Amino acid sequence: MKAVVESFLQPNMVLFVCVHNAGRSQMAEAIFNASAKKRGLDLRAVSAGTVGGSSINPLARDATSEIGISMDGQRPKVLTQELVDASRVVITMGCGVDAQACPARLLVSEDWGLDDPKGQSIEVVRVIRDEISRRVELLLDEMSADKPAQ
Repeated sequence: MKAVVESFLQPNMVLFVCVHNAGRSQMAEAIFNASAKKRGLDLRAVSAGTVGGSSINPLARDATSEIGISMDGQRPKVLTQELVDASRVVITMGCGVDAQACPARLLVSEDWGLDDPKGQSIEVVRVIRDEISRRVELLLDEMSADKPAQ
């Protein structure tokens, strides 16, 4: 896990958090990173779960692939204090992240209140993906307008 943390340490990191890090937060990470890169922004996202899952939801992977965004190389990660501390913004995905179950002091910037794609049809997962995309674009607008001094 230390290598994961070290590879993401930067002042403009966003952390997306849910329970299993298998669906919403993984889609948010992939969409954010693809959009930030497309815009030429020095911003990066990572995702993690309070419990961590064993694999990424295949429909979440398919839904992002449909819009030309790959989740290759992504895997579920467990939330750590180091990830929280390295993040400028922490967003929970609306999955009732339990502070008691959380292994880190979690200061949430915002909760997006999104439905869980687990067990849903691809049509429902697409709706969730599209809402994540919309919110990511707004977040990128806000972060690029409010860029901290280097």
